[in-house]
Amino acid sequence: MAELATIARPYAEALFQATKNDLQATAAWLDELAAIASNAQLLQFASNPKATSEQVMGVVKGVAKSQLSAAADNFLRTVIDNGRLSALPEMAAQYREHVNAQSGSSDAVVFSAFEIAPAALADVTALLQKRFGRTLHVKVEIEPELIGGIRVVVGDEVLDTSVKARLDQMKVALIA
Repeated sequence: MAELATIARPYAEALFQATKNDLQATAAWLDELAAIASNAQLLQFASNPKATSEQVMGVVKGVAKSQLSAAADNFLRTVIDNGRLSALPEMAAQYREHVNAQSGSSDAVVFSAFEIAPAALADVTALLQKRFGRTLHVKVEIEPELIGGIRVVVGDEVLDTSVKARLDQMKVALIA
């Protein structure tokens, strides 16, 4: 959604500028708040005109696993006071892009039909880092419809070695 991206951009940039000395810790609490803000029931509650900012803050703080730092508390208060809670996941994504750009790394999502053993994931990560030429922060998601193999998404690049992709290629070749 372009609108959410537009709304989130100044928040992400301001937070990045304000927290340059503690990027990883900020990314951790921001990701936690983004996960909380993704809840449809919380967003419905926050959009209720009878719900005050303090009530919404209380709910978010109550759900958070850890105690929020002063910076996290101030940022969350600003987001809620401005009615931008629904844009918080996009803010976290854009913040992560700023952090990755500074460190020369990227986020990668590996889609697999099955669980990947930690040793195998380490091997795949090493190969992917060599292939893409940068450090990757790998996250694995299970997608059974791939049948086998993996599909890797790094930014706007996709590397698809799944059985499903090969079957689709064979189907196109047979039809042509």
